[in-house]
Amino acid sequence: MALVSVKDLAFVFGLLGNIVSFLVFLAPVPAFYTICKRKSSEGFQSIPYSVAFFSASLLLYYALLKTNAYMIVCINGIGCVIEAVYLLIYVVYAPRKAKIFTIRLIILFNIGGLGLIIILSILVVKGSKRVTLVGWTCAIINLAVFAAPLSIMRQVIRTKSVEFMPFALSFFLTLCATMWFFYGFFVRDYYIALPNVLGFLFGIAQMILYFIYKEAKKDVETKFGEEESVSNSDDKDIEMNSNSNQDNATHPENSPK
Repeated sequence: MALVSVKDLAFVFGLLGNIVSFLVFLAPVPAFYTICKRKSSEGFQSIPYSVAFFSASLLLYYALLKTNAYMIVCINGIGCVIEAVYLLIYVVYAPRKAKIFTIRLIILFNIGGLGLIIILSILVVKGSKRVTLVGWTCAIINLAVFAAPLSIMRQVIRTKSVEFMPFALSFFLTLCATMWFFYGFFVRDYYIALPNVLGFLFGIAQMILYFIYKEAKKDVETKFGEEESVSNSDDKDIEMNSNSNQDNATHPENSPK
């Protein structure tokens, strides 16, 4: 007799997935605190929050179709609310051009894209095929979301700087992908499990890059510090020679004979 059933494992990993995902959803809070404090969202991008809102909304619809997927309903319901608040704050404090662009993104993703998927799933397919259609759509969208950090990874390699790839976020995204992979595996929901394999691999790759280029940044800073020290030393030598020459010109009796 097994000590822990598959159902229990699914519950544990689903609960852990909810906790870690909630922390990931809260990760942008400092950025939006800065936006509210400055009363301007200039310098920030709304695309990640628009995509996250769309992804959470789609997963919520999928979970409602599937029935009994309480873990997925819970976290994505919370995620939709959080991302909607982020977008609202962004739009309130955004410049006119960014405000219009963000509203267009919301219309494109959450009204156009999500609306089209809901209509097609209701009119074109029925029963279990409806869950299959929306499930595959969720899997493809999640794959695209997990592939998004490729641009950041390329920037890290090009600039040899991890400034725009915080380790904590990469770590929690990897942990999140791990939890949801095992949840999907134990409940046999491969539309949830499979995309998170890619999420896990990209997360590991990001953390490896972080440690590689974190050391590279230290080497650059050390080298720069050494060069600056040598430069300052040369400047002091030049200044001392200049003062000596000036002193000799003023008091010729002190000059060497």
